[in-house]
Amino acid sequence: MPGSGDGFGPGFADGRDDGPDDGLGKGLGKGRGDGRGDDDGHGHGDGDGQGNGLGEVVGSRAEAHRAALTGYCYRMLGSPGEAEDAVQETFERAFRHRERFDEARGTLRAWLFRIATNICLDMLRGARRRAIAIDMGPAASGPPSAPPLGEEHWVRPAPDARVLDPADVAVRRESVRLAFVAALQWLPPRQRAVLILRDVLCWRAAEVADLLGVSAAAVNSALQRARATLARVDVPPADVHDPDDPAQRDLLARYVDAFERYDVAALVALLREDATMSMPPFAWWLQGAEAIRTALLHSDGTCQGARLVPVAANATAAFGQYHPSPGGGHEPFALVQIETRGGRISALTTHLDAVPLFPLFGLPVRLPR
Repeated sequence: MPGSGDGFGPGFADGRDDGPDDGLGKGLGKGRGDGRGDDDGHGHGDGDGQGNGLGEVVGSRAEAHRAALTGYCYRMLGSPGEAEDAVQETFERAFRHRERFDEARGTLRAWLFRIATNICLDMLRGARRRAIAIDMGPAASGPPSAPPLGEEHWVRPAPDARVLDPADVAVRRESVRLAFVAALQWLPPRQRAVLILRDVLCWRAAEVADLLGVSAAAVNSALQRARATLARVDVPPADVHDPDDPAQRDLLARYVDAFERYDVAALVALLREDATMSMPPFAWWLQGAEAIRTALLHSDGTCQGARLVPVAANATAAFGQYHPSPGGGHEPFALVQIETRGGRISALTTHLDAVPLFPLFGLPVRLPR
């Protein structure tokens, strides 16, 4: 299981060094190290698990918060797999300590988010900052020359259905864009939590202060620092993906047609002049329609005969890419994400290492003939 401990002992006051002192370096660290700490915000249950119906409350009602919790953990961690692990651990801890939940003192949602925050902070202790290719260096002028990087280097794509809560209209869809999640990774973990809770999930400062066990002034100070950092990070603009928009549907249909025919001229005609193309796990990336055209013309032809299956990822258009199989049919090859701006394609990201994520997106393991 992720993290260390059960999330009810020392919390923030654990000696981790993740940025300047923003007033959040204390608060959750009220636990006594004996499993009876009060960082769940609901007292000192005796751990005997004796029921007052709370097992049923946690079990039946916690599931309604899964999407919101997964989206929160994904923004914190940058990986859908780690986010789902964190949420599963949150539910297990909540059930294990269900006698501590007191609805008179706070909502189940706030209690679950408090546990999830502790788990994410534990998982981020000493972790490498995840990124996207454009954060790793300047645009390339030729084919990839460096070896691929490991999974832990990358912000990973996530299916909309897992990280966007349709019931929470306050959550902006663009807050799960790959570039925005990558920008969040520049923040110290505690500032990251504050910014997501305040600016994305629209919690009040007093609610975040209660969750973290600090003052509202400390929360506001951390939020100002986080906003200042994000203002210095270049997040490329993009249109909000709307699958019901006729113009966007037409653009994507033309892309699929050109790609499956491997018509390079038709593909390039759909790009903005400043479009980017990247292919994780390679840190290599290109900028400009002409550079992309050159790369496509000099490729090894492995994309010929490919098929694309639409999915929704990070609030952008996306496709599972399948290549012809020697035995017939098509086998998984990559996950492609497409961002648009002003009626043209502004960014193409082909995740060459995303085949293990296909089941998470509901993509078939093989296409028939």
